[in-house]
Amino acid sequence: MNLAVDYGNSSAKVAIFDQQRLVERKTFAVVDDLQAFLQNSPAENFIISSVTMDAETVAGWSNAKNKFILSHALPLPIKILYATPTTLGVDRIAGSCGAIQLFPGRNTLVIDAGTCITYDFTDSSGQYYGGSISPGLKMRFQAVHTFTARLPLVTPAGNPDLVGNSTETSIQSGVVNGTVAELDGIIARYKGKYPDLQVILCGGDGPFFENMLKASIFASPDLVLIGLNRVLIHNVRP
Repeated sequence: MNLAVDYGNSSAKVAIFDQQRLVERKTFAVVDDLQAFLQNSPAENFIISSVTMDAETVAGWSNAKNKFILSHALPLPIKILYATPTTLGVDRIAGSCGAIQLFPGRNTLVIDAGTCITYDFTDSSGQYYGGSISPGLKMRFQAVHTFTARLPLVTPAGNPDLVGNSTETSIQSGVVNGTVAELDGIIARYKGKYPDLQVILCGGDGPFFENMLKASIFASPDLVLIGLNRVLIHNVRP
């Protein structure tokens, strides 16, 4: 059995795989609960991607025979062409590895709508080029409030009217419709270069945007975990 941990900004997502089949998925918001789970897991193979918690510490909680910490230096099923691989987020690497697992031999664009919105392009031969990073939905609402004197902190509303008729609805329209326009626009530009492009949406705000986009997309909330498992299989030798 394979155990994959995606340690994000607010919680740790954990998945158990039987080879490529996802058997169980859990989310831990409390570190002690995650530690207890890992210490009692019988999984033989372990991998972690972390953007906050020290990955070495978390890996130490696992009793797995084979343990790996995701980085650009680990053998990967994709070839990284990024100019600064040492600065490349491990979640972006894992998501791109998940994309080639789900859609082998395809040009893929992974959109991870989380704290930031990241766009990551991998071509049909498995070469990862990079992409772009922009503020996430909540960050945009927070910025409107923080960097002005009188505008309130507003929460998202699904499918807001184009023309807001109050300050609150105007902010909702600007932030949500503006973000959707960004997503649609970037997808369209990629599709102009790669007509067969497969777009994959993941991240905490993925469900919020899923039905707002014009383009055909594939929603995969477990994409990063799938990618971690793909990397694990790539590194564990029979």
